[in-house]
Amino acid sequence: MHVARKLAEEIKEGKYQPGDLLPSENAMVQMYGIAKATVRSAIAELRGMGLIEVRQGKGATVLDRNRSRATYRVDRSVYRSGKTWQLPDLTEAEAPAVSRTTLTGDMGDLLRQRDQDAFSVDRTFRDPQTAARVAHRTIIPLATAAEVPALAQAPDAPLAEVYAHLAEGRTLTITEHITARLPYPDERASLALTDPGPLMVTYRIISDADTDCPLICEELRAPAASTRVTFHLAPTRRPAAKKTPPKSA
Repeated sequence: MHVARKLAEEIKEGKYQPGDLLPSENAMVQMYGIAKATVRSAIAELRGMGLIEVRQGKGATVLDRNRSRATYRVDRSVYRSGKTWQLPDLTEAEAPAVSRTTLTGDMGDLLRQRDQDAFSVDRTFRDPQTAARVAHRTIIPLATAAEVPALAQAPDAPLAEVYAHLAEGRTLTITEHITARLPYPDERASLALTDPGPLMVTYRIISDADTDCPLICEELRAPAASTRVTFHLAPTRRPAAKKTPPKSA
């Protein structure tokens, strides 16, 4: 957007210093000859860039670009000792909610069970220091629950227990897929989002290593600008390349 780019350049060039107020909506309408809706879109874009903050009744204030945003650090590492699995403790904002769902979209494709039924376990985690919230969803296909009855009986068991049940008689592999998209209106409300920026969305697929069959999916949704996701990576051996037999003369 032209107005947002112009204001961003002026902020970076120092015309507007940290703590300065940007011109009001009415002033921008007169300055640039644009509609109020266009001004509001420009302000939203500047907020998404992390250049300003908007306070009710005060207006848009330029932020210090050297000041780091409060970041919610989410540790997604997984460790195993014998039959015991360990995952970092995260503070739950509310009790998990279990429902039935049909697998569609990315989730259905990654689990290779599009249009099949599954348990959905929704949790919301909260950072005690910043009050930031992230949404977590565990998807357990009914086919997996049939193979692992403990998951059918208690799909909302702690994740460490879910991993332990899946690992009985299996070797597990974990693959992480990371993408981003704009939040839906209900996600804005549930995560108390104020900035218009994108959500970071991760899909963690836990599979049977022997059959390469996906078992469950964990989905994490968090504001991309203020969440840092970390996890431990164990190096794996690259499969040997298949040799092509020489062509006969």
